[in-house]
Amino acid sequence: MPSEELPDWLPAWCVDRLGHEPAGVLFEQRSISAVFGLRLSDGREVVLKAREDDGRASSCVAAQARLAERGFPCARPLTPAVAVDGLAVHAEELRPGGELLRGDSPDVAVRYAAVFARLMAELADVTVAPPLPNPRWARWDHPDPGLWPAIGFLDERDQSAVPAYVVDTAARVRRRLLAADLPCVLGHADFEAQNLRWHDGEVWAVHDWDSLAWQPEAALVGAACGAFASASPPTLAPVESSAAFLAAYLDLRGRRFTAEEWEIAWAASLWAAVHNARWEALHGDPPVSGEAVRAQAAERLRQANA
Repeated sequence: MPSEELPDWLPAWCVDRLGHEPAGVLFEQRSISAVFGLRLSDGREVVLKAREDDGRASSCVAAQARLAERGFPCARPLTPAVAVDGLAVHAEELRPGGELLRGDSPDVAVRYAAVFARLMAELADVTVAPPLPNPRWARWDHPDPGLWPAIGFLDERDQSAVPAYVVDTAARVRRRLLAADLPCVLGHADFEAQNLRWHDGEVWAVHDWDSLAWQPEAALVGAACGAFASASPPTLAPVESSAAFLAAYLDLRGRRFTAEEWEIAWAASLWAAVHNARWEALHGDPPVSGEAVRAQAAERLRQANA
């Protein structure tokens, strides 16, 4: 990508915040955030992230910085989140390399659970303002009318395309989650294979710290146990692998869930999947998550007492 195609504000921002202007563009990715890999004029390679300023970014970047300082495998932020033309912008070190760990077996689940247990233990000592609202795919706790959180570009589509079993599952899951009376904690709400990299059998990097959330621990762990195997497109791990993830997490944390926490974990394991199933239906995509929900919803809802 030629540097002249960068946003107008970006070169001056780099000079102001990093002391040097961009000399080259390594990559660009656009999804919820715009991400630019840059080589600065002093030779440093950095990543700059810009996303809608909804009030979440400053807490997410601050938490990421605390974990990086402690040696947790994540990119170290080089700046705080700064408001620029309605965007929240920050820079962090480039942490390249590593490989995806693919698979959804119980053995793979245990490896991911070990990382999530370490991550949650580290975050337990981090104090930041809750990063609210929670990410849209995890926002079962939204205050909007209706079942789904308000997401304009999804809501404007023909909702009749969403299968009735997806809607019913989502309603039962959300009702069970909202009935819980559990304290909220800080956690990673997009713990998917695509957001981790591994090297020589060890985790090398956990990415996507924009996706921190403020929810009950059981809900965060439950979401992770359902999503850990997702690369592209996202799907839902097998029930037995989610069970292995939960058991390993609790063992490593030295925790025992109450009956309510156990049910909330299983309920939360379905929420991202029904969100993704709705997305697939509204976009006419192959129903990867949709078929996983169809196959697994009954057992997961039973475990959730929903």
